Amino acid sequence: MVVYDSVHGNTERIARRIAAALAQPGEEVPCFRAVDMSAQAVASVDLLVVGAPTYGGRPTPAMRSFLAQLAAGSLAGKRVAAFDTRLVAKWVGVFGFAAGRIDATLQQRGGRQAAAPEGFYVLDGKGPLRDGELERADQWARGLLPAGG
Repeated sequence: MVVYDSVHGNTERIARRIAAALAQPGEEVPCFRAVDMSAQAVASVDLLVVGAPTYGGRPTPAMRSFLAQLAAGSLAGKRVAAFDTRLVAKWVGVFGFAAGRIDATLQQRGGRQAAAPEGFYVLDGKGPLRDGELERADQWARGLLPAGG
């Protein structure tokens, strides 16, 4: 399952691309906005991918609210991965990025990191995505699949 928040549509585009890359033939990987999800909804998934835009070095309030719903140990035995969208500007890194904070929370709730947190770049605050980012999302998502998957 992919859970995301998006303000200008860039993170949604990445999230949907990741979900499509994770899908096996004839199957669809669920992809939902954080505001439409509850902690109980992720109970049955084997892999949870979570992403949000970076604002002030953190995920959006909607994503922070979703993550706060996850109880300690609620992700035990689940593989987790985090991503964000971020600006290209070097000064942005001073505050950190959302993906690292999302990843830390998922692991604190018992998740096992399936991949290092990943950032996808937008050219300015509203986008568009930098050329090649959707293809990078495909590649990153395929790396989350079990060997032979």
